[in-house]
Amino acid sequence: MHRKSRSHAICGPWFTGGLAVVLGAAGLRAQEVVDLPGEDLPLSVDLELVYSIGSAAAESEWEQFSSIRNVGFDGAGNLYLLDGAGMGTASRVVVVDAAGRYVNDFGRAGEGPGEFRAATQLVVWADGQILIEDMMHQAYHVFDPGGGFQRMVREAGAGGGFGIASRPGLRPERTGSRTLIGRDGRTILRVDMSSGDVTERTLVELWTPPGREDQGPRVGEIEDMIDEVWGFEPDVLFDALPAGGVAFSDSSAYAIKLTDPSGAVFRVLRRPIRPLPVTEEMRRAERERRLEEQRNRSFTSIGGGEPPPQVQALMSRMRTAQLAAVENMRFFTQVPVIAALRATWDGALWVQRSAEPGSSEPGPIDVITPDGRYVGTLTPGTAALPDMPDAFGPDGLVAFLDTDPFDVPVITVRRLLPEIR
Repeated sequence: MHRKSRSHAICGPWFTGGLAVVLGAAGLRAQEVVDLPGEDLPLSVDLELVYSIGSAAAESEWEQFSSIRNVGFDGAGNLYLLDGAGMGTASRVVVVDAAGRYVNDFGRAGEGPGEFRAATQLVVWADGQILIEDMMHQAYHVFDPGGGFQRMVREAGAGGGFGIASRPGLRPERTGSRTLIGRDGRTILRVDMSSGDVTERTLVELWTPPGREDQGPRVGEIEDMIDEVWGFEPDVLFDALPAGGVAFSDSSAYAIKLTDPSGAVFRVLRRPIRPLPVTEEMRRAERERRLEEQRNRSFTSIGGGEPPPQVQALMSRMRTAQLAAVENMRFFTQVPVIAALRATWDGALWVQRSAEPGSSEPGPIDVITPDGRYVGTLTPGTAALPDMPDAFGPDGLVAFLDTDPFDVPVITVRRLLPEIR
């Protein structure tokens, strides 16, 4: 529970000889480095059950869900669910209150504003305003807390192509503005949805692993445009903090960087947990897993039916090129320590560590306060805590998505103990 803290000049992503170095978009500056204890302190995972909705046995029509894409809480504890989202399906948003009672639902498939063509993501701001990413509309739908359509927000260049590049993992900021935190490659962005057009600005420029520098747009044949595939690449993990900053991880080490609202890193939290070295057996298993994933991928035609022959030929070439890229994939030498990073409604950090490659069990979750106090470690894999929650809400509410034996979605909401919020 103790910590050691000191300030260093920050200039890169790695820790060398006890010197922490991190380069943010604002340049070189002194930052606090907090060394957390190396030994795990087990925490209770006995979380209070608040409610559960869904399943094939659901009696009410409103909770007969088809495919939940994602969920989000507002500041009153209402839970919003994007149901049936995807290409060619009728999509809707279902809202339940903090006790799991039906409030309302809205949305439908269609071509017009407020109608979904390919809804891919839901984001909820604290006041209950909702944003739906719609890939085929090349835009975002914004609804008021009651589900009334307000406006479309369009991406730059919308209308000139097949669809927008999706922005996965958008996080709502809770600063009163219509802004989100997102990423583009190795950059964290603040994305503004307050007008009719998306605007963005760079918040943090992240460390880029050697060999993964941006080569710019690829041109030529399909085979020339397929990205090189890497195994065990340190991902960009991030979440928005309640006061407007960001928590992120961008290397293989156990190092969580915290920024202020301007994007300047002011604190680094680290534990003395070393990355696992990548073995030849891990490489073989990871390559086979990726190949199986590619073989099982399916392409969906908008509106159903078989795509035209020329489109089928294009997709076949793309699949062949992707399989070849996996066959020739390259590997980093270490398994990143951190697998997932989330911030609770109150600002505590949940840091999920990677499981042993090939393991089906989720990794342990460290709970750390924003000021750098290690609270302890949760072991997921139980009914109360199956894995990292899919959404964090006020008053300790957390939501988990699962399916019943018939593959029908089930949503379970529990309440965290005060010390791990």
